[in-house]
Amino acid sequence: MNFSELVKKNRSYRRFREEERISGEQLEQWIGLSRFVPSGRNNQPLKYTGSVNPELNAGIFQLLAWAGYLTGWAGPAEGERPAAYIVVMHDKSISENRYCDDGIAVQTILLGAVEDGYGGCIIGSVNKAKLAALLQLPQHLEILWVIALGKPAETVVIEDMKHNDVKYWRDENQIHHVPKRALNQLIWSIIP
Repeated sequence: MNFSELVKKNRSYRRFREEERISGEQLEQWIGLSRFVPSGRNNQPLKYTGSVNPELNAGIFQLLAWAGYLTGWAGPAEGERPAAYIVVMHDKSISENRYCDDGIAVQTILLGAVEDGYGGCIIGSVNKAKLAALLQLPQHLEILWVIALGKPAETVVIEDMKHNDVKYWRDENQIHHVPKRALNQLIWSIIP
């Protein structure tokens, strides 16, 4: 798979084949990719906690909100939940500013997972205080994101955005549709 295909295949998957486990070594490998990405001022202030433990995963799941545009959907049902999680944290004892490190790192971790046949979803709607307590995190580690990971159990398709409507949706066959702006709406100018 070339890079363009890898990026296009990296969708926000929210339903997984929960029985297909992910190993701790796989999480370590994907997190390890973040070591090689750029970091503002080269501070490298991000830390990670990974879980492949079903009991801990169940506790993490309860602290997340899923797919805000899909009203009435409480998230994946049992059997469709993530097989693993990565909690992305900012270590404030290293630096007060994380710049854009978290975005670069999270995208890189997800691209590594997709390359290996998995998928994920970046979740920002997290009960951070309860998750920090569950993971027994020290105060200098600020939770930024939770990455849900597993073998995708859904089809996600990209389509052209209509009427500036950014809301994703599911059709009657549970295919997840994600509208994207056309390229000519993204490029303000290219100066020769």
